[in-house]
Amino acid sequence: MRIVVIGLGTVGRSFCRLLQDRRKELLSKYGLDPRIVSASDTGGIATDENGLDVAQILKLKESGMSVAEIPQKGSKGKSGKDAIESVEAEVVVEATPTNMVSGEPALTHLETSIKTRKHVITANKGPLALAYPALTELASYNNVSLKFSAAVGGGTPVLEFGRRCLKADKILGIKGILNGTTNYILTEMDTRGISFEDALKEAKDLGYAEADPTLDVQGFDSGAKLVIIANMLLDMDLTLKDLSIQGITSVSASDITAAKENGSALKLVASIEGKASVSPIEIKRSDPMCVSGVLNSVKFISEFAGEQVIIGKGAGGLETASAILRDLLDIRQSMRI
Repeated sequence: MRIVVIGLGTVGRSFCRLLQDRRKELLSKYGLDPRIVSASDTGGIATDENGLDVAQILKLKESGMSVAEIPQKGSKGKSGKDAIESVEAEVVVEATPTNMVSGEPALTHLETSIKTRKHVITANKGPLALAYPALTELASYNNVSLKFSAAVGGGTPVLEFGRRCLKADKILGIKGILNGTTNYILTEMDTRGISFEDALKEAKDLGYAEADPTLDVQGFDSGAKLVIIANMLLDMDLTLKDLSIQGITSVSASDITAAKENGSALKLVASIEGKASVSPIEIKRSDPMCVSGVLNSVKFISEFAGEQVIIGKGAGGLETASAILRDLLDIRQSMRI
């Protein structure tokens, strides 16, 4: 299987490393022989129809260089879109940074992949939050797969659990702690009594929060994930603008104390119960959904099975890469049918 990888940040590099480390197992167990025939970063692209040397890619990126520097195979100044349009491949893995305003450049990458009839896997929430209905319709029209397990829950199979394990049931509602950064901040405010500002600084120092944490603390990251869940599992046809979103920047020490007195913890919860919303609410500490630190949790409320909670890490390079690989194996299976 020929693969184009767009974006070689933490997730893209982790995916390359995972393919390298599990190559023999993928071939023997699943009949999958993946070749990265093109890869792109901000400096340009590299292409080899016989497959690029993954070890060489990783070494270059670790030294701060672009894949465009690979002799005879690199092209400076070319973009991911150029690679998608010019290279013969079955699958595109899109792993560029999230843009929640326009969805670019990932939105263009997804559209171009689909229009050139390539299956596409993305870990990017932006395009899905802004244009999910249009993208899924385009993929259906062109008879290709659009996979995005990694966009919600990282390596934790949130979407797969809802899609597969509850497909014979009816999902009535969903509640989730979908952002590890905000959960860490609220946990530290609760357990140690520190301020929002101090907890945020610690989250940045530990690498849990970005230098600009706006998408996290204002609730937009959780909102984007909720849109994906709602559209995929509940057929709600939502975009980010349809949600009511409130972040955690206004949470005070008195709010934390009041929750404690009620035997609860304050958490940023994304929920679908009639309407879709994101806001800080109290959750009883005895509730399995009430996780601490950077963990995520999602509670599915279904007609027959009742309440079920799935818990796990919501981010991380290898965790997210494992979800991309899971999608790749699904595509491989569908191609064999």
